[in-house]
Amino acid sequence: MKNPPAAVEFEPEFIAGLKQMFEEKIVFNRVLGLKITSLKPERVVGRIDMKPDLIGHFAHNRIHGGVISAGLDAMGGLAVMAAIGARHMDEPPLQRLHRFAKLGTIDLRVDYLRPGISDHFELHAQVLRLGSRVASTRMEFYGADGSLMSSGAAAYIIS
Repeated sequence: MKNPPAAVEFEPEFIAGLKQMFEEKIVFNRVLGLKITSLKPERVVGRIDMKPDLIGHFAHNRIHGGVISAGLDAMGGLAVMAAIGARHMDEPPLQRLHRFAKLGTIDLRVDYLRPGISDHFELHAQVLRLGSRVASTRMEFYGADGSLMSSGAAAYIIS
């Protein structure tokens, strides 16, 4: 029986660089208010605080479905970045951060399960398969009470 791979811990420099790229340099993520709350090779977690700019249905104060799909897509991409970063731990952190230039969404599916009404939302994503050209992910969108509001699946080109 093969020994499981050792757990990968990202360096503070890699985490800081990826957070800056994701939260500041990707301007649309800044518009959404999407912040990284946990960055691990196997799972990433983010948060969006509700604000008037994100309302899709004014009478019910629901978050817009486009915000949900964009947030899930962004988090799926972030999960792929984390998985690629973990795959190349033999490289310096800044070199690994340059590997994401060609990352792009191929396919995205979102299932809207409940109305998006909450004061904040938590988004989870994980990579199901990281190939040499394509990565597959699964994502979830939760309300502040922990209820699953939407789920998604996506494929990303990585080369």
